[in-house]
Amino acid sequence: MHTSTTRSLVLAAALLAAATAAQSQQLKLMTGPQGGSWYPLGGAIANIADKSGMKVQVLPGAGIANVKGVQAGKADMGFANSISTVDGVAGRAPFEAKATNVCNVATLYPQYFQVVANADAKISSLGDFKGKSIALQPKGNTAEFISQQALEVYGLKYDDLARTSFVSYTDAVSLMKDNNAQAFTLGTAVPASAIMDLASARDVTIIGIPDDKLAAMKKLNPGYTKLVIPANSYPKQTKDVQTIGYATHIIARCDLDEAVVYKILKGMIDNKADLSVIAKDMAVTTPKMMAEDIGVPMHKGALKYYKEAGVL
Repeated sequence: MHTSTTRSLVLAAALLAAATAAQSQQLKLMTGPQGGSWYPLGGAIANIADKSGMKVQVLPGAGIANVKGVQAGKADMGFANSISTVDGVAGRAPFEAKATNVCNVATLYPQYFQVVANADAKISSLGDFKGKSIALQPKGNTAEFISQQALEVYGLKYDDLARTSFVSYTDAVSLMKDNNAQAFTLGTAVPASAIMDLASARDVTIIGIPDDKLAAMKKLNPGYTKLVIPANSYPKQTKDVQTIGYATHIIARCDLDEAVVYKILKGMIDNKADLSVIAKDMAVTTPKMMAEDIGVPMHKGALKYYKEAGVL
């Protein structure tokens, strides 16, 4: 056998092995808590990836924890919140060091910081949280960190509350139903299934963030934006409620194979209708919106896709 032929066969075998390995590789995707939109979206992405021969393991997570997990190599990809990821890349609190191996893949839809109180708790603003029992997400969740900053602009700290419970959405709803908490905070799409669950059992009030407090919070993190929870998003919510917004996006290890990220992103866009069923805000998301610069370096695989799509 000629040497050149042997080399060709070896090269072909190596390429085939690499392609097979890429297809059989199980990616780890960090999502969010049950009761939010990230966990089911992760499942939908896993199903889409499976059609193209890639296996995706869906793991629970949270906005801040996912950035740390991807940076540490504990996950290949994850859902994240723009404000937290920018803090991570810059190495600002609550991150201890700069996230140097975290790249953006796609901006998906806006996230709403939502504050819900039992209607009989006489809470009309976060300033009324003093002396009340509040349910918050576990440490590592973006909404928990936002809650700290929201209280801060009202001159409050956790120590000013009667009790703070750092729990899942499901447990927060249980605490609210049993009146062991008077309010809880979360960051997710509208309508949030956790709030709908609570509102099916008792009357609730959606608490807003006024302009002056939003301005104060923007000084703490300029990534905050104004969003409105439309009237009738929840039972007996008769008026629009202004709150804080930020963007949900997908991140990946910067050193994750370019072809893998390209294929995942292409699958998401080709099957956007499947994702829109879970997060209705994605119905209006376009590739150009997904490619928006949010202050996080773009992954090479995503960059390749967006350039081919003509949106960059």
